[in-house]
Amino acid sequence: MLKALIFDVDGTLVDTEELHRRAFNQAFLEYELDWNWGLNLYAELLGVSGGADRIARYIDRVDLPAAEKIRLRHLVPGIHRAKTRIYGELLAGGKAQLRPGVARLAGEARRAGLKIGLAATSASANVQPLVAAAFGAEARDAIGAIVCADQVARKKPAPDLYELLLATLRVPAAACVAFEDSANGLAAAKAAGLYTVVTPSRWTIGQDFTGADLLIPNLGDPEAPLGPEVVRVLGAPWLDLARIEQRLGAVRPVRA
Repeated sequence: MLKALIFDVDGTLVDTEELHRRAFNQAFLEYELDWNWGLNLYAELLGVSGGADRIARYIDRVDLPAAEKIRLRHLVPGIHRAKTRIYGELLAGGKAQLRPGVARLAGEARRAGLKIGLAATSASANVQPLVAAAFGAEARDAIGAIVCADQVARKKPAPDLYELLLATLRVPAAACVAFEDSANGLAAAKAAGLYTVVTPSRWTIGQDFTGADLLIPNLGDPEAPLGPEVVRVLGAPWLDLARIEQRLGAVRPVRA
């Protein structure tokens, strides 16, 4: 019996990574650093979960004296705070839009009485403004729990986020489906025992998604149907609850 849908946030609900990239670059300017993360570099750095860790990894790879790297590492928390503030300002400008099919599927889940959870690699300060900007009030009220990276000891690909979310929602992994867009997210969800649907973003399309239970470009919508190759797999131009339950082998009583 399907009980919950669990969504990753950045890249899965909303393609926010361009906003994150812009926020990082603006934060670097504030700190008078001549760093500029271009599209290809940022796509590579997304292999590291968490913004502060991403900055630290970049410092490790730049050609600088050891003493300067030590100085820069001490700046990482401040740079990341500035980036978080700038990202919130960009969100407030109305830049967040849900990816195709997310609003439709969340609405189906809400009407069917399923729980909805969010497993975010970002910090809480980033996630709350995004949820407020992307979802209407009714949809926000339907979200049963949000777990963020700063609430667990280990980030994805460790399963900590999902394990805490399952405990908070009080649902077993076998009765849930996770939606992810990255290899780290897929690994985390599978390690927690979840059936996982992967919808890559433009930033993660080249990653290795071996082990995904379902790999599709996005969830699809009547206004943005999936292509014929996906339709042959799903039997429909978008992913809905009925097809999710078929794939889980779950049977839920018909609601009047």
